[in-house]
Amino acid sequence: MALYGGVFLLAAGTLLFEITLTRIFSIAQWYHLAFMAVGLALLGSGASGSLLTLLRERPVLQQGRQSPADRALILCAALFSLTALGGYLACNLLPFDSFRLAWERAQLLYLAGYYLALTLPFLWSGLAFALLLARAPERTGRLYFANLSGSGVGALAAIGALSLLSSERGVVAAALLGLGAALAFELAAGGRKRAWRAALIAALLLCAALLIRPWPFLGVRMSPYKPLSQTLRMPDARLEGTWWNASSRVDVVDSSTIRSAPGLSLDYLQPLPPQKGLTVDGDNLQPLTQVSLAEADFVDYLPTALAYQLVHHPRVLIIEPGGGMDVLAALHHDAQRVVVVESNSQILHLMRGPYDDAVAGLYRHPQVELHATQGRSYMRATSERFDLIHFALAEGYRAVSWGAYSLSENYLYTVEALADAYARLTPQGFLLLSRWLQLPPSEETRAWALTVAALERAGVPHPEDHLLALRSFQTVLILAKRSPLTEAELATVRHFAQEMSCDLIYLPGITPQEVNRYNVLPQPEYYRAFATILSPDERERFYQEHLFDVRPTTDDRPFFFHYFKLAQVPAILAGFGKAWQPFGGGGYLVLVVLLALVLAASALLILLPLFLQPRVSPSKAGRVLWARTLVYFTALGLAYLLVEIPLLQYFILLLDQPTYAFALVLCALLLASGAGSLLGERIRTAGVVWLLGPVVLLYALLLRRLPSLLLGWPLAWRVVASFPLLAPIGVLMGFPFPAGIRRLGRAAPEAIPWAWAVNGCASVVSSILATMLAVSFGFSWVLVLAAALYVLAAAALIPLPPSPNFGRGGNRIGNL
Repeated sequence: MALYGGVFLLAAGTLLFEITLTRIFSIAQWYHLAFMAVGLALLGSGASGSLLTLLRERPVLQQGRQSPADRALILCAALFSLTALGGYLACNLLPFDSFRLAWERAQLLYLAGYYLALTLPFLWSGLAFALLLARAPERTGRLYFANLSGSGVGALAAIGALSLLSSERGVVAAALLGLGAALAFELAAGGRKRAWRAALIAALLLCAALLIRPWPFLGVRMSPYKPLSQTLRMPDARLEGTWWNASSRVDVVDSSTIRSAPGLSLDYLQPLPPQKGLTVDGDNLQPLTQVSLAEADFVDYLPTALAYQLVHHPRVLIIEPGGGMDVLAALHHDAQRVVVVESNSQILHLMRGPYDDAVAGLYRHPQVELHATQGRSYMRATSERFDLIHFALAEGYRAVSWGAYSLSENYLYTVEALADAYARLTPQGFLLLSRWLQLPPSEETRAWALTVAALERAGVPHPEDHLLALRSFQTVLILAKRSPLTEAELATVRHFAQEMSCDLIYLPGITPQEVNRYNVLPQPEYYRAFATILSPDERERFYQEHLFDVRPTTDDRPFFFHYFKLAQVPAILAGFGKAWQPFGGGGYLVLVVLLALVLAASALLILLPLFLQPRVSPSKAGRVLWARTLVYFTALGLAYLLVEIPLLQYFILLLDQPTYAFALVLCALLLASGAGSLLGERIRTAGVVWLLGPVVLLYALLLRRLPSLLLGWPLAWRVVASFPLLAPIGVLMGFPFPAGIRRLGRAAPEAIPWAWAVNGCASVVSSILATMLAVSFGFSWVLVLAAALYVLAAAALIPLPPSPNFGRGGNRIGNL
């Protein structure tokens, strides 16, 4: 039992480390690197199989009581802990700068250092499991169960660790679990060498001390280009506090240089009230404004003030107000009721607690009602209707040319989300969106396309009669009314635009002479784009010919900040290294390059053992077996992640928080897959593998209907419902890998480490491929491809006859 306990603890530590890395990358760098943790884990796992294939005849890998094989397991677990801490520290010290990557070659070495340092922990944990599989293929089901259940518990532990601890402490906790696994392996070996045990216990105590009081050098080093880093460079800037939860790090900074009011009219000439800055993961600086309602005259000069001239004393729903400026505006304009929906509970805690005075008590105002949940969930759960629903401008300005956020999902800006909001309006109510102004038109144009599509989805026959848009110097305001706009309302809009020097983009009956009057552009780009999108006959041609992809995003493809089209490639390459942008402004192309590199690395890891170790090179008689092994484990490695990633994304919408969804879905899938692997020891049939393809297709149809069915439920019920929803497919996905290992164990056991390498390398490719396909085509098509791959795997899983010629004279690795 101690052996399986060691596998459990090592798997838990590995998953905890992987999830912690996603948070560290989000804080330290830009979103480009946040998804890298999954690829690192899988690359290390694949490399471990290749390494074991090459070294399988070394004495250290041979089995026996108190043998080097037992010490190898202990060593792998201990090295996982050491390299997890060491790799994190190395990356914290490496001066990697994504902004200089395009022209400074040393940055490529630093990036390679990132990959190498953080791949090593996964290499050692993968090597331990690959060694166990090779030694006891007949126990694959039990070993796989211990591995997957440990991973599932590690995913759940990540929520607790990141909620109660900082990210750097999460790394220490993962190392602690690895040392616990090493101690369990030492107990399983029945060894009498006290030095081993004493060293492990000493290391455990050191990690426990670091967990309680981490050394200062363990703190996450943040990119110097993040808003928090830049603000702290100001002479009088002072970091007032840092707070953590599972999904974010929240910082509050005080500086006289913080003056923020997005969209403020240039006609406002007075100084802004004192403000502090609030950042989430060091990004999206949001102002905390200390001013009374009576003195907040500056909000009259914000574009959103127009909504309060159109609707008097409204009932307002504000989604993601952040620092609360839109709440201030609503109360200043005499809203009778303000419902605030903020997904980050830490922000609400700060606004009602330590920083209540910094926002002049806004969040304790008797007319303000707070909800710590996602806007989609709230709109589905409530039966209340509102006069104004405001999608606040929660993100800081992001140049579209960066492409730095193109991989981030956003379920607030989809056709389904805006349709839900439109359904919650009173007959005279308005839906309000604020977005940053971009040139060429992109972000604001997609927001307009979304709004038009949402009205059409709601059955509005003439959306053009319900919509208006105007722009300030920085932002675009979009309003959609439940009923057609009246002449009096149109007159109000025109008067407001004139008073605030805002340019009209669209309103019913607008003429070309009314646009582009104040902030003058060479051409009325926004007016032309918005008017064209309103025309069903011209819309599709506009989407095809526009420089950016501005089609409406949906729940199946919720990447609001992804604007990349292949037509942009020449311009991106021509400007590479000539602009101060992360990754040279490549954005989506980073994925393409990464996929090419991963394909090359995977091919090397798979083929290298066959060339360097003649004993594992397939002879002529064993090539059919070799081909089937390659096809089967490649298909499994690709398919598992192609199912897992869409499931993770759909449940982000259902479970509100990305980190919670990531952990809960991984926990449910891995525990269920572990149960499936255990059942596979009794149900040894390829029929289960054949069943996977149709089941995955069924889930592709089911998942698109889940939001409408479950989003109105309380969060606790949705969490409970997620487990039975995920369990069936998880159990089935746990069957194929152990089944293949068992059959391979009877036919060519020396090939098991190589099969582990093939599976791991295919999974690395799949993690990137799934993201690229989802961004380009949607999650449904990713699942369709996964179903096809499971069918291919089932076809390859035919009876494998014993074939001593698979390896030319290779020794079998002994059984446990």
